[in-house]
Amino acid sequence: MAHPFKFKQFTIHQDQCAMKVGTDGVLLGAWTSLEHNPNAILDIGAGTGLIALQMAQRSNAELIDAIELDDAAYEQCVANFEESPWSDRLFCYHVDFDTFANEMEEHYDLIVSNPPFYEEDVSSGNISRDRARQTNALPFDGLVRGVVKLLGPEGLFSVIIPYKEEKGFLAMAGENGLYPKRITRVKGNPNSETKRSLLEMGFSKGLAKVDELVIEMSRNQYTNAYIELTRPFYLKM
Repeated sequence: MAHPFKFKQFTIHQDQCAMKVGTDGVLLGAWTSLEHNPNAILDIGAGTGLIALQMAQRSNAELIDAIELDDAAYEQCVANFEESPWSDRLFCYHVDFDTFANEMEEHYDLIVSNPPFYEEDVSSGNISRDRARQTNALPFDGLVRGVVKLLGPEGLFSVIIPYKEEKGFLAMAGENGLYPKRITRVKGNPNSETKRSLLEMGFSKGLAKVDELVIEMSRNQYTNAYIELTRPFYLKM
């Protein structure tokens, strides 16, 4: 059984969720820019509700919506929201993203997503986990098209994807009028391959700020940059 994951200001219960709390989600929730003071935020594919809760901790947004399709994950997300100090600002919809994007009239100032990413057919024998990890449940093109519909004119879209998907994702986003503003490429340690890309996108074209984040210098020896980024959340940082 998966134990609750305690952060500094909230706790994530995750025994019902296929995808547990992981570095990707915490990174995205910590890295996402809030400098434009978003008032309405959307988390697509919320899982445990981790990223939406990070947004609630870090921002004064009045409205933080989340979408989760999996039945058990949806129920857990709602419970985690209700137990948090920000339950009055958090709401989870039990719906698939295409339907939500087509029916929602509102625009969001910030959209965040830690989407499923294993495009090759992987099977762990756990249907919920496989669905949470495979892009056919939320294909990248469907994600981008929905974001374009829901994002306000000055809004930002923040996402984490495998580095090997970055070039194709940016090309597809560009075809839909979304352009990169910030790109941070993530490595586990100085000698490992680049594993993830954190992307911040908007509707205006410009020169993207590109940098790199290394998580550890050696086993459990975290870099200062990673510590600074995640310190507001992890108990031991």
